[in-house]
Amino acid sequence: MSEHIFIGGGGEGYADPQHLKLGYANRHGLIAGATGTGKTVTLQILAEGFSAAGVPVFLSDVKGDLSGLAAAGSEQFKLHGAFSERAQTIGLDLSYEAFPTTFWDLFGEQGHPIRTTVAEMGPLLISRLLELTEAQEGILNIAFRVADEQGLALLDLKDLQSMLVWVGENRADLSLRYGNVSTASIGAIQRRLLVLENQGGAKLFGEPALELFDMMQLGADGRGRINILAADKLMGSPRLYATFLLWMLSELFETLPEVGDPDKPKLVFFFDEAHLLFDDAPKALVDKVEQVARLIRSKGVGVYFCTQNPADVPEDILGQLGNRVQHALRAFTAKDRKQLKMAAETYRDNPRFSTEEAIREVGVGEAVTSMLQKKGVPGIVERTLIRPPSSQLGPLSEAERARVIAASPLAGKYETTLDRHSAHEILTKRAEDAATAAEQAEREEEEAEAALREYKAGRRYSGTRVSRSTSRRSSRDDTIGSAIGKAVIKELKGTTGRRIVRGILGGLFKGR
Repeated sequence: MSEHIFIGGGGEGYADPQHLKLGYANRHGLIAGATGTGKTVTLQILAEGFSAAGVPVFLSDVKGDLSGLAAAGSEQFKLHGAFSERAQTIGLDLSYEAFPTTFWDLFGEQGHPIRTTVAEMGPLLISRLLELTEAQEGILNIAFRVADEQGLALLDLKDLQSMLVWVGENRADLSLRYGNVSTASIGAIQRRLLVLENQGGAKLFGEPALELFDMMQLGADGRGRINILAADKLMGSPRLYATFLLWMLSELFETLPEVGDPDKPKLVFFFDEAHLLFDDAPKALVDKVEQVARLIRSKGVGVYFCTQNPADVPEDILGQLGNRVQHALRAFTAKDRKQLKMAAETYRDNPRFSTEEAIREVGVGEAVTSMLQKKGVPGIVERTLIRPPSSQLGPLSEAERARVIAASPLAGKYETTLDRHSAHEILTKRAEDAATAAEQAEREEEEAEAALREYKAGRRYSGTRVSRSTSRRSSRDDTIGSAIGKAVIKELKGTTGRRIVRGILGGLFKGR
């Protein structure tokens, strides 16, 4: 098996064959360029190369074009002539083949449903997803903390919503322990959750939750499976898209064991439209991404950011992206020219040409490339003709996609939603029990009052009729004893009793 992935090459004025060395592929990378310059094809040929080397791949299909990886290319394709000419120019014997592919979709429409639990995503990422203020994020952290302490599983949005109701009902006690808990902030979080639910975000949370190792499978022929997330509809909620992919990165980082520097990655993760991750992101989140990017390579995971401009990626993270494919950047404004110059300065200069001019001038299907060389040293920047893909360029038909999904080894595993006994069910049961106890207390209170009234009425009646049988006196004594006993029950199960119940159950059911 080859130790590198062929990227491209060229003829006169272009580079010698350019390769991405598998031993350095887990040191991350960047695919950048303006719209329409060929980023999608570059992503496709890299996914093919990793799969052929036995490396599983995860990527998001923002435009719907990458589903063609599951089908072989064809000579009937309209660009076949141009592709054949390019293949001859760079010395590639182009053959067509399909690749083992698994389709995923958060909405469960164009692939296997993909879910996580509220607890697994955690308060930091959910706060980012909901765009919460610092005070609101603090309340969300309290909800997670109390849920952990009381063993309340937070699996789906119903669980989180019920937990926030509990926090609101107990805000006085919680404020003494954790600081001010305002009903206004809780209401704001609940409204954000409602918006998320209306956007379809509720489908992200629940069970069965994704098992990450299902995305690290090999095909029957030993090639890595290419996991494609349908993101065309998901892009209507860009914050949801970015948060989900960041959660996946974090889970990979926390789950996978240390492997050092393997001969090839265990998984390669492509983050398309990477600017969505960093737009308006708080510093704490950017710091977390930087930490994950810096350390996850030791877990054998390579992360490749795809974006229009390298300036979309924070400088500390950009500095860790050793393998780079830079398609053309347009420079129409002063800001564009400044960003173009900054992009050129991040490459190791080639004395044969100006990097800045090359980035501005390369055509569609061409790129400026720099791959890590021996000992991880960045290679000299080169102008490169990107190789044509072996798989189909363009999307599958709906029928073809359905056949691939049906034949998947994961078919049926995630399709049926599970609704386990969790926070929502537990808190609902507590509410029902408290309501039943309150109703029973009220009934017994009414019975005690009726007995007292009967007792008082009997005493008035006995004053006018002195003669009574022994059995009637005994019956009256029983009534007195019963009344006294029920009066005690009234005290215990009346106002004081209800205070005891609220104390045990945390005050959730005052409204009932």
